[in-house]
Amino acid sequence: MARWFLGLDSSTQSLTAILIDPEARAIVAERSVNFDAELPEYGTRNGVLRAADPTVVHAPPLMWAAALDRMFERLRAEGRSLANVVAVAVSGQQHGSVYLTADAPAVLARLDPAHGLAEQLQPVLSRPSSPIWMDSSTTAECDEITAALGGAAAVARRTGSAAFERFTGPQIRKFWKTDPAAYARTAHIALVSSFIPSILAGRIAPIDPGDGAGMNLMDISTKQWDPAALEATAPDLARRLPPIAPSHTVVGPISSYFVRRYGFSPSAMVVVGSGDNPCSLVGLGLVRSGMVAISLGTSDTYFGAMDECRVSEHGEGHVFGSPTGGYMTLVCFKNGSLARERVRDELGLDWDGFSRAIRETPPALGGRGLVLPWYDPEITPRVLVPGVRRRGLQPGDLAMCRAVVEAQMMAMRIHTRWMGVRPASIHATGGASANVEILQVMADVHACPVHRFETTASAALGAALRAYHAAEVAAGRPADWSEIVRGFAEPVAGSRVDPRPEAVRAYDAMEPRYAAFEQEALKAIGA
Repeated sequence: MARWFLGLDSSTQSLTAILIDPEARAIVAERSVNFDAELPEYGTRNGVLRAADPTVVHAPPLMWAAALDRMFERLRAEGRSLANVVAVAVSGQQHGSVYLTADAPAVLARLDPAHGLAEQLQPVLSRPSSPIWMDSSTTAECDEITAALGGAAAVARRTGSAAFERFTGPQIRKFWKTDPAAYARTAHIALVSSFIPSILAGRIAPIDPGDGAGMNLMDISTKQWDPAALEATAPDLARRLPPIAPSHTVVGPISSYFVRRYGFSPSAMVVVGSGDNPCSLVGLGLVRSGMVAISLGTSDTYFGAMDECRVSEHGEGHVFGSPTGGYMTLVCFKNGSLARERVRDELGLDWDGFSRAIRETPPALGGRGLVLPWYDPEITPRVLVPGVRRRGLQPGDLAMCRAVVEAQMMAMRIHTRWMGVRPASIHATGGASANVEILQVMADVHACPVHRFETTASAALGAALRAYHAAEVAAGRPADWSEIVRGFAEPVAGSRVDPRPEAVRAYDAMEPRYAAFEQEALKAIGA
């Protein structure tokens, strides 16, 4: 009988499932349920509910439950024998929170396969909608938590991140302040990544350190709830939160609801869930310190694994627990692909012309120019007043193509040094990773090889690999992460780009000039 492992990723717009067969090192199936298209009764647009206040963005948690039914109905209709599933793990969009009444454990334990999940769970929601990562309505609550804990640096040292509007702690505080009666009815607070495992296992599931860190409530060094952070957030919060448990923890066997309705084996294990970023770390094979991914998207993101807990004293980026047992870091740079596109368009080029201009310009522009491509307000470093700053470059200069990419890579190099981990290899993802010239600049600035990864569902794959790892641990078998991901998290064949020694030397010389230019600009705008 085949041994499959199921990964589920509940993202903003869809639920994705990946079934893997580790013995064959193969993906058996990959399917998605789009919330807007397939569950229109929940009234979402792009998976979310918008309010009159544009800073308020929620989603209906019952939609996530209904998507589970829809997904398993689809897999069963395709003839996938879910009896082969040994273990299932969940990835959830980080920071989304679900609020349940004291009746939730009893209802979860006796789910009736004759009825759908959503109708059975509706009565145990103390709050009908869930604030998600796009919600930015808690600035006042962030300020209050920050003041109570002694400043932004203190919050970051405690929890791994400064207080952010989208983080769950500030969202809980706002809920308590604005609807104290509903907060009083709330007995259990879950994340998306623990709500779905709670349904699957028929019991309240723990939260793992990867997703717990995205709450401003977990002590990042001990990976347990921080009493001072809880007290600064809302009254009697500790009793409303589940325990924090390692990512390989088995919550229990799958609920009889799924056995009787969809044919799962009663011995199938449900594993503690985690956030989409920690799951993507595994799905990209970043299982050792020094392994880094750079996602080149609308915003550029730098994330990777590290063994020891380190936090930026300037509050740059985030530190989460890693499913591999250590830590992961994530730093976001807002001026990513849109900045590259602005340069391309200002110069009247297509992407081939953009790449040709990079090839024809020497590394570090031969020392003649620098640019700070802050077309929009920037996250890292924090820039509220946008504007492009140039030195030695004029509008219309084709060298801007190389300059903008160099600036982006140099900002990553400087603003990730607090991690104490120089990248040994980089996995490049996102649309711009198809551009070899951009990858060459990346390799040269960071002085390490770059490998291109084609990833469409790295979080779901990471969840499936986490399920496999947890099953191996539960069985007492060796569970080396490098072996777990072998054959699944592999780069595009022939995509390796190596650094060039002469270019590495040029960027070493460029770094202090770029850092000084950036500091001058930040000082000038009062950042």
